[in-house]
Amino acid sequence: MLLVNILLALAWAALTGDFSPSNLVSGFGLGYLLLWLGQSHLEPSNYFLKARRVTGFFFYFLWQLMLANLRVTYDVLTFRHHMRPGVLAIPLDIESDAGITLLANVLTLTPGSLSLDVSEDRKTLYVHVMYMTDEEQTRREIKEGFERRIREMLD
Repeated sequence: MLLVNILLALAWAALTGDFSPSNLVSGFGLGYLLLWLGQSHLEPSNYFLKARRVTGFFFYFLWQLMLANLRVTYDVLTFRHHMRPGVLAIPLDIESDAGITLLANVLTLTPGSLSLDVSEDRKTLYVHVMYMTDEEQTRREIKEGFERRIREMLD
């Protein structure tokens, strides 16, 4: 379905004669809408569920990125530093290499955290966190935030 949606976006761009990024995105959105409206006539697909999950993950990541940047900025601009660094072992529910890699990368891209290593059995991810007030709460935020969304997105 993703390929069909991309082909519909390209067809839209060809029909309008404009291959600009904004026109391709609008063609993709129009193609998605057409596929969604016609899904009862097509073979069953979980494309629409996956698309919602990927979009939700993207906006969740942007929100967490903004919050982490604000927290680090506040800490840099104030006289008293609020850092409480620590290394945290996070047991992983994700089993695929792609999921572990994605989780490690989004944690590293978020200011204030850095993925250090994955255990040999790929069941634990070690993360350095700049602001760890409560170890269990920080672990729970990562597992219920990023890891849960990545697991749902890749299932």
